[in-house]
Order: sequence, then C-alpha cells, then structure tokens
Amino acid sequence: TSPFAWLRTRFYYLLIRLYFDQEFSIEEFTRGAKQAFSVVSKLLSQCKLDLLDQLVSAEVLQVLKEKIALLPDNHRDALAADIDAIMYTTEGDVRIYYDDDGMKFVSILMRFWYLNGANLPDEVPGETKVFQIVFGDESTKEKRHLLTANYEFQREFTEGAKPDWTITRIEHPRLLE
Repeated sequence: TSPFAWLRTRFYYLLIRLYFDQEFSIEEFTRGAKQAFSVVSKLLSQCKLDLLDQLVSAEVLQVLKEKIALLPDNHRDALAADIDAIMYTTEGDVRIYYDDDGMKFVSILMRFWYLNGANLPDEVPGETKVFQIVFGDESTKEKRHLLTANYEFQREFTEGAKPDWTITRIEHPRLLE
C-alpha cells in the first residue's frame, strides 16, 4: 500500500469516528470481518446459500447462486477459509457516501489471504500461478494453496438504520468468476 493510500484510509477512519460511530475501531472491525469471511466462505463452499440472507446483500446472493451452481467441486472446496488458516488481512478501499435520498453509507473492502488444502491444479486457467506451500517431510507432505479473497462490507449510518454490516461484494479470484 502506498503511503498516500494508507494516510487516506486513516483519514476515513477518523471521519467515521467523528461523524458516524465514535466507537469505531479498525482492529475490532477487522476481527469481525475475518470471522464473517470465514463463516460466509464455508457456507459458500457447502452451497448453503439460504443461510447467507442476513449477511450478504440480495444482489450479491443472486449472483452467487448462479456462479456456485456452475463451480466444479474442487473450486467450491477452495472457497472455504478456516479462521485459523487466514494468513493475512488488510483493508483496501474505504468509502463514505450519501445516496440521492440522503441515506449515509460506509463501505470497507477487506482483502484476505488464506491457506486451503483443496485439490486444485498447479496452474489455474488464465496462466496465473497459484502459490503452494508444502508442510511436512516427503512421506507426509501436505500441499496447501495460498488463495486470496476480497469482501466488501457496507453499513448504513442513516438515523434509525440497523447497525449491521452487510457484505456487498465477494470475489475469490480465479475460483469464483
């Protein structure tokens, strides 16, 4: 991340605390986002989309229903991220905006890198290398892939709105396209 982008996101966090939620903490948000990512990714891999109603926006859920049905089993298995297998998390873009009706929103894009033992080919279509990590010695080696995912979380801050974050974008590059 560039110093300008880092400074910009910190400024947005300050604005969130000043104008929307005095208790907002990016550390606490990141912990909750990791937990949500783990739960949602596991439900996606198990095709339990009906359990995502309150967590994922209706528009994203509709797209997911179409995409998940077409995925091969190994790609579906690779969507699941155990919370202990999340190696790195970082926030991406942060946006504060108002719609035409005066409703206030905050969106935070989170990027996750996680290990998964799904049986994926060494080369994923599109000529992009999937990173692999081998654990153990030659006789007991276990191959894991280091995969990425982007989840965008949105919350409405209009007075009277429920204080819930909703996932408005789910991307698992080269798996869920």
